Parts: sequence; structure tokens; C-alpha cells
Amino acid sequence: MSRDFRELLETKWDEGKFLCVGLDSNIEKLPEAVRKEDTRATIVAFNRAIVDATKDLVCAYKPNPAFYEARGDEGFAALRETISYILDVAPDVPVILDAKRADIVSTNEQYAISAFEYLRADAITVNPYLGAEPLKPFFDREDKGVIVLCHTSNPGAREFQNLSVDGGEELYKHVARSAATRWNEKGNCCIFVGATYPEELGEVRTIVGDMPILVAGIGAQDGDLEKTLKMGRDSRNRGLIVNASRSIIFASRGSDFAEVARTRAQELHERIRKGM
Repeated sequence: MSRDFRELLETKWDEGKFLCVGLDSNIEKLPEAVRKEDTRATIVAFNRAIVDATKDLVCAYKPNPAFYEARGDEGFAALRETISYILDVAPDVPVILDAKRADIVSTNEQYAISAFEYLRADAITVNPYLGAEPLKPFFDREDKGVIVLCHTSNPGAREFQNLSVDGGEELYKHVARSAATRWNEKGNCCIFVGATYPEELGEVRTIVGDMPILVAGIGAQDGDLEKTLKMGRDSRNRGLIVNASRSIIFASRGSDFAEVARTRAQELHERIRKGM
């Protein structure tokens, strides 16, 4: 059965769901209660519990492959099994692979195969530093979301992203304008902006219109949710994928970790709904 990222996302927005849970499942932080005989089984058990506890509240899940690749074969197997589990138990919830890929065409062709065919993700984050041409293998997948890093959430984001380029426009604005026009021929381009920079988020929203924006930095990075919603929502009072990772999945290190994760997710879900 074919899956279209934008259609899945719009359906979730119709339901009033804008929360994305980041499955950054660092095995060193997983509770003792979930630990199994091996690394793969431990990570999968944790992720399954989080998914089961939150799947009716979210618009997407966002695993970052770094936390899985760091554990070798078992970790990568856990990533694939986690996505497969989401597709089985929550088939209406899209999966975003937060891989931030960036390379030449021949390499990106392989990254696209890995993300969309082997792992079966619905969307991927990409880095625009190499320009549009090498991103073609991602954009050519019309049913997949391609989320372009525009202004990230880290403290050092402004070092390059706010530099002035041709005409005096900041680089992040130039990226947003390119993504909204030249790069979006197939209508599957999205934008990534950090919630820790609400003014920049507002500027990006003005540039990209009603394109989906993935926002990270709410929770552990102390992004301001109210400002994020005000500056980031589109003309339809939607358009946002609001990610929270550590503040939800590691809210408890005890045997109640899944229940506490659900409570935190529900609280954030309700705050987003009220703010939209």
C-alpha cells in the first residue's frame, strides 16, 4: 500500500494533532525496567512502549539514526524494526528519518534507497549546503517529504545561517525562498526551523506560505511554545510539526516511563491545540 507523507500529515492536522515525538533512544538513558538480553531488543522494547503510549496523540514520529547507528548492527536493526512497528500499529502516522543527509547525487541516491525502501520512512531531513542539484534523488520521490534545514535550533546556528548573501538577505531566508519555489516542483518540500529562534521562524513562515515546517527545540532546549505557534502557524492555523524528544521519552527513568511519557505528550498536545 502506497503512503504519501503530505496526505498522512494533512489527515493528522485535520484531527488537531501537531505533536511529533522524537525517538532519540539513547540506550544509556533507557530505564532498567525495559532492558532485555541484547541491545536490539532493549531499544525496540523501549520504542514500542513509547509508541503504544502516544500513537493517538501525535502527527509524526522522528527517529534520529545517530542513536541507532552508534550501536552497530543491533542498533540499525532496532531502527528498522521500530519503523516497521510504527507502520503496523499506527499506519496513519508518518515517520520522519532525522538523518540530515547531504552529499553528491550518487551518494544521495543510496541514502534515498536506505531511507525510503529499506527503512520505509515517509520523510527525511536534508542539509542544503551542497545546493539543490544533489538533493534530486530525494525530491524525485513525490510521495516522500523532504525537510530542508533552514534555521536550526542549536546555540551556534546564527554563525552561518544568518550571514548575508547576494542582495543582503540572510542565508536562512535564501534557503527558505529556494525551498518554497525552485526546489518544490513536486510539492513535497518542507522546512526545518528551530523553536529557539521564533523571530526567524516568523520570517520563514512569511516566505514559504503554507508549506509544512518541522519545529524542534521545544522541551529540553527550552523553545518558547507560545511564540513558536504564533510565529509558525500557517494561514489555515496548521502547518506545523512540533517535535519534542527527550522531554517526553526520558520524562521518567522508572518502570512507569511509558505512562509518564504519555502524560507529558498529552500535556504538550493540549497546549499546542489551544495555541493553534
